[in-house]
Amino acid sequence: MPIDPEKALGAELPARPGEWDQDRVILYHLGVGAGARATDPRELEYTYEKNLKVLPSFAVIPVFGAVGGGDPIPGLEYNPAMLLHGEQDLELHKVIPTQAKVWSSGRVAAIYDKKKAAVVVLEMVTKDDSGATLFVNRFSMFIRGEGGFGGDPGPKAGNLPPGRDPDLVVESPTLPQQALLYRLCGDKNPLHADPEFSKLGGFDVPILHGLCSYGVVCKAVVDHALGGDTAKVARYQVRFAGVVYPGETIVTSMWREGDLIVLQAKTKERDTAVITNAAITVRS
Repeated sequence: MPIDPEKALGAELPARPGEWDQDRVILYHLGVGAGARATDPRELEYTYEKNLKVLPSFAVIPVFGAVGGGDPIPGLEYNPAMLLHGEQDLELHKVIPTQAKVWSSGRVAAIYDKKKAAVVVLEMVTKDDSGATLFVNRFSMFIRGEGGFGGDPGPKAGNLPPGRDPDLVVESPTLPQQALLYRLCGDKNPLHADPEFSKLGGFDVPILHGLCSYGVVCKAVVDHALGGDTAKVARYQVRFAGVVYPGETIVTSMWREGDLIVLQAKTKERDTAVITNAAITVRS
């Protein structure tokens, strides 16, 4: 079996540097749909450096180099074609600055046995120049064909909506070229640009990045449930349940439950779930 849980669990990824500036922040915001109302003062806070703020979901961008740096992890070998991004869990320790130099380091935090697949959780900690933690990302990698080793099946899915109508529903249209724009943020997987490659993956046309949908939903919550206050997001957890085709509209439903905003998102055109078992923890 390519995956050896005893060797892989706890294995560390070497620290790698990262940095960003205002232009990279603005490009990310455009990649997740900001600026559709180009002169709206609230949109300009995402797209113009005068009063620039940073969406919490931007935190997934600086760790790309550390996650995909090419360093082998002991006990963790698999066919990349069998890999799916299953879940994303982000904790924000500080408000993300508009420019920074950081270091990101990681470890294999958990390995779960789903019988027909293994779930490997990579935990990435990003710190600023002073050594203070800015944010922590947990990427759950669903690796098909690697289960059945008799391990812990993992926790049950949580963040389920209550049995009532949502408190708020927001529609977020995407552009036909949304994936081409978002890939400039660092994820150059041809699945999101090359029609021939996407057909090999089982899709008739290129699909939107899951982490782009992640950002679209984050923006919908910040703008419509949190009054545009990015500092209110303490944690953001999702399960990726389906794909979005560029040009579709993402419909985000929200339920306020104490300090949680429970979320679900689907495509308007196909009524297909995109993000489930999701929640944003609101900082008090």
